[in-house]
Amino acid sequence: MLSYPLDAIDVRILEELQRNAKLTNVELAARVHLSPSPCLARVRALERAGVISRYVTLLDALKLGQAVSVFIQVRLEQQVERALKTFEAAIAAWPEVMECYLMTGDADYLLRVVVADIPAFERFILERLSKIRGVANIRSSFALKQVKYETALPLG
Repeated sequence: MLSYPLDAIDVRILEELQRNAKLTNVELAARVHLSPSPCLARVRALERAGVISRYVTLLDALKLGQAVSVFIQVRLEQQVERALKTFEAAIAAWPEVMECYLMTGDADYLLRVVVADIPAFERFILERLSKIRGVANIRSSFALKQVKYETALPLG
């Protein structure tokens, strides 16, 4: 169930912005068959409602020398609030951590980390991750190839 009601025009606006957030309002309005003023009003309403949370630029990690993508499962000694907050605060400060999820199952957290090379990954594990108080186990899996990567949410 949607927490914010979207009509067909809102959906088209969101689809276009997910494809290219650099569209000018005039370009966006033309693509969704609105005049610029009502189009801008809808975009602003979607922003105010938090449906559009931010605008970003996606970079090519390989071209920037960030060639190693690693998925890390972390298990904590205890799943108490203090330990969770300590872990999450540390992870939030590290730019190598692209994603972090609190999980069910064998691991407490799943992280996706991007680094330049294996020595950088080793430093990340030894100097950062393993030093967080309460970390009991770390299991890493290296991504060999990115088969699919999407940032656009399916809307319809």
